[in-house]
Amino acid sequence: MSIGVAILGGGIFAREEHLPAVNKSEDLTLKAIYSRSLKSAKSLETDESKVDLYSDDSGSGKGLDDLLSRSDIHAVIIALPIKNQPEYIRKALLVGKHVLSEKPVAENVKEGIELIEWYEKEIQPKGVTFGVAENARFWAATVYAGELRQKAGQALTFRARMQTLLEGGKYYETDWRKVPTHQGGFLLDGGVHFTASLRVLLGNNEPIASISAHTAQLQKHLPPVDTIEATAKTKNGAVGSISISFGTTAGGSEYHVGSKDGFVSVSNKVVTSGGKEGKIEEEGSGVTPEVRAWGEGLASKKPNPLQSPREALADLEIIEACLRSGEQGGAPIELKYQQV
Repeated sequence: MSIGVAILGGGIFAREEHLPAVNKSEDLTLKAIYSRSLKSAKSLETDESKVDLYSDDSGSGKGLDDLLSRSDIHAVIIALPIKNQPEYIRKALLVGKHVLSEKPVAENVKEGIELIEWYEKEIQPKGVTFGVAENARFWAATVYAGELRQKAGQALTFRARMQTLLEGGKYYETDWRKVPTHQGGFLLDGGVHFTASLRVLLGNNEPIASISAHTAQLQKHLPPVDTIEATAKTKNGAVGSISISFGTTAGGSEYHVGSKDGFVSVSNKVVTSGGKEGKIEEEGSGVTPEVRAWGEGLASKKPNPLQSPREALADLEIIEACLRSGEQGGAPIELKYQQV
């Protein structure tokens, strides 16, 4: 039986990624779309997706509460500005709808752990599921590199680097990103992809224990800061660096882990291990396999552990620790939520 789904959010990512991903899933059927404005909701409607539209300005019978009251909608995908998401997550879970919300799990660790602990105590026992969408965990090259890394034994050193110069573009040209109310700006919004990727390679048996970082705002149009340069140490003693910047003319993305029995790296979809390298084919941005996995988890009543909100909390905690350390001139920050 197909599972009725609604998308909450009418932004670019919902339109270009979530909508086609739902339509490709064998376990999901799109029933409705909600956005704060009807104009935004209509932007997701296509010839293939003639669905019911809901918005705050649609009048009686067409608001969010009306959508959530429908018995044929069993689950929702939430893709709204970071600051707003927890309110909608709680609202949907309280009425028994399964939730897949876009990363990060919350604006900060405090709100994230409050949301997760509330869910685990009040909602999870009722059989209603809450997952966080992090497509980096479904990047084929990262997943494959992670599998090879686990076979290589204990990590010794690691390096994660993502650098680019963000100058406009469709994701930048949204008010909530250009003038962020959430900590870290793009470092939070985009940075969790890269901390998630590093965590996939290290694995849960190699959690990061402490971080020391310097931060900077190199570009005036990227407040409050756009660059992190950090050193970190895992619980097992591996040491490494994390470099994330949206404000530099340097470019590239790479992850390297030196382990007891070998070296694994992934860069530009190319995985290198044991002196051999190979390019891994990706399925788009990773959102299609991510949504497919969510649908399969709903159908089997076995949520995919890669979408656990505690995984997303651990990704967020690394970024937040870097920001707090940067504010304190590089003071070491101990991490609490990395062991998932």
